[in-house]
Amino acid sequence: MELIAKDVDVPSPALAREVEPLIRSLRPNLTGPGFAAFATEAAGQGLVFTAAYDNSAGGAGRCVGVATHRTLATSRGRVLFVDDLVTDPALRSHGVGAWLMAELEQRAARTGCARVELDSGVVNQGAHRFYHARRMSVVAFHFALDVPQQR
Repeated sequence: MELIAKDVDVPSPALAREVEPLIRSLRPNLTGPGFAAFATEAAGQGLVFTAAYDNSAGGAGRCVGVATHRTLATSRGRVLFVDDLVTDPALRSHGVGAWLMAELEQRAARTGCARVELDSGVVNQGAHRFYHARRMSVVAFHFALDVPQQR
């Protein structure tokens, strides 16, 4: 597999056709209209959709993975924060995720980021193994509080 990275515009046909199905495979509760609303609002907040395409002869330019990320200024320094990282389920353990992580590390270095950070659900042990294999450390707990919606 010969991979290339492309940032996908919001909105665009490629976002709906290639990126949305992969993000929704990771976030099954996200509906089609919900994805469009999320993508528009998040892009306005600096979220970038970076897609990995199989550029080999047999791959025909197919989107095989997506990373959503943004650069944040924090009290810890500039951080490239990864919101989502997903590989086509049929291609897991074929190097796509590792390739995307390496791409994100390079982007972080080029933009003066001190580190790459992400959150991973506590029950997603497969992802944890993947991140540990990429030399990532558990450095914090992420706490959440659901807020009742007012009508």
